Amino acid sequence: MSLKPQNVYIAFICLFGTGLFAYHLPPSLGTEDLSNWVIIYTLVGSILLLNHFNIIIPLSGNTLSMDSSIYLAGLFLFGLKIPLLTLALSGLVFLFIQFKLAWWKHLFNFANYSLMLISTYYVFILTGGTVGATDFSNILPYMASLTVYFFFNVVIMWFYFYLARRPSLKTILREATQKQILSEVFASYVSTLVLSLVLTILLSQEPIFGIFLFIILAVMLSFAFRNFFNLYKEEEAKAKMDFLTGLYNHGYFKLRLDELLSENRGRSFCVALLDLDDFKKFNDANGHVKGDELLKFFGKFMNEKTRDLPCIAARYGGEEFGIILPDTSKREALSFLNKVRKELNNTYFPGTEVSPLGCISFSGGIVEFEKGTYSSAELLSKADKALYFAKAQGKNNIQVYKEDHHYQQEFQYAEEIDALEQQLQIFLSKDIYTYQHSKRVYSYAVEMSERLNLSSEEKRTLILGALIHDIGKLEIPRDVINKKGKLDAHEWEMMKKHVIYGKEIIASIKKYDELLPLIELHHERYDGKGYPYGLKENNIPKLARILCVIDSFDAMTTERPYQKTKSFSEAIKELRECAGKQFDAQYVEPFIHMIEENYQDKLDIERAV
Repeated sequence: MSLKPQNVYIAFICLFGTGLFAYHLPPSLGTEDLSNWVIIYTLVGSILLLNHFNIIIPLSGNTLSMDSSIYLAGLFLFGLKIPLLTLALSGLVFLFIQFKLAWWKHLFNFANYSLMLISTYYVFILTGGTVGATDFSNILPYMASLTVYFFFNVVIMWFYFYLARRPSLKTILREATQKQILSEVFASYVSTLVLSLVLTILLSQEPIFGIFLFIILAVMLSFAFRNFFNLYKEEEAKAKMDFLTGLYNHGYFKLRLDELLSENRGRSFCVALLDLDDFKKFNDANGHVKGDELLKFFGKFMNEKTRDLPCIAARYGGEEFGIILPDTSKREALSFLNKVRKELNNTYFPGTEVSPLGCISFSGGIVEFEKGTYSSAELLSKADKALYFAKAQGKNNIQVYKEDHHYQQEFQYAEEIDALEQQLQIFLSKDIYTYQHSKRVYSYAVEMSERLNLSSEEKRTLILGALIHDIGKLEIPRDVINKKGKLDAHEWEMMKKHVIYGKEIIASIKKYDELLPLIELHHERYDGKGYPYGLKENNIPKLARILCVIDSFDAMTTERPYQKTKSFSEAIKELRECAGKQFDAQYVEPFIHMIEENYQDKLDIERAV
């Protein structure tokens, strides 16, 4: 052992305890009569047996060994000699039985018991106790002896843990005043005193038969308390579990989150809320029984993914789930949940064909604990805002809460956004990926518009145009839009016409004529190699050139099940390589800076991988 304070303390207790034992060891050790040795061996056997059949305290699961009652009864009836010899022999037996336990732990335990027994004996004598007497009219010596016995036990062990952990004064006071700890200490004190007195009476009348009766009583109590504890644990498990999913329930989730907040010592942790996408649509198409099967399947899936981690995964309500991730940064939480989400996308479940994605998916919001957080409600509210934003981004994605992010898109043209989004909703039934793509491009445009020197009207046009730029794909056949392989020449010519179709759709709504250039020209290239007209450089409207950068970046990083996509880092590299060719260079770097600042978590995860 190294010279840590707790190790020095252990060495001191071991030397002091064994020294006191050696000093009080009877000089006539080898001349004990047979009856005394029979008593000693019987007590040793009883201690070994009772250490196996200990009593489990129901609420905490801590154990109460009744060997202290045997030592105390032996001390009250026979004095110090027989208990010390019993301690020495039982210590040797434990050394061989528990051979995997470090030798110094055996020695520390032996020294601890020696100190307790010797100090208890002298207190018993000094307070008027008589060895061998069974007249308990004067209970004071017995109570004083037991108090000292427990005092030494608690103080010796407590001081060791104090040196090992070095808790703050606040922690010490909180732990010392916990009602459960105090009640357990008091129960142990009373139980040991009563049982030691009972055993004293039994041993004084019929030593061998008395110890036999005591062991029978102790074993029966052990079984009774063990069964009661198991029943309590079963009921406790039922009370905190969701019966359908097998995950923890809402109440336990909130309880653990509150405890984590109160116990937090500056350690980082994250809270995530997850919501199964399009669960109502699945229920309507397959029935509520099948919906319950999906919830059960998802619960089992999440249990498997969090089983070996210190996570608390719970059903928060309906198809919404919560996860507490202790000692986890938001970057690590995002990486973990994205990995789980992708695995779920690639896991087949009957009936999910009716969902827009054709697979099981969920959206999620993550918030990381920060100093100054005052309640679990605040954390959950932030996670919920991030979840709502993930849903608004087109679902099947995870968003991290950001303090300065505008989760409520409250613009002066919010009504126009809502009106255009009604048009966009049609994609949900035809092409969920185009819908999600449009929502992300819209979000990037909102962020990008704040970085450029644009007028208020230009910002409005860019944002609305980004939201509706691919509306023409509604006219493209479903099998062409959703084709997994490369499009043939005929299909590609058809796909390119979506910009014309989109212009015609929006042109029919007279109030949005200013959006037409973005819809029609966002695939024009700065070098003149784009479509539909092959316009070049400044002949392409400024906002269309900006939208081309945003649209291309998201197209490169769009994630689909069973399909590999470019990472953010790879897409940034391609933007730079194509600056001045496909893209107007003056808008590439501002967009990249926006991505690097607003999506640093995503880039950090990619670099870590």
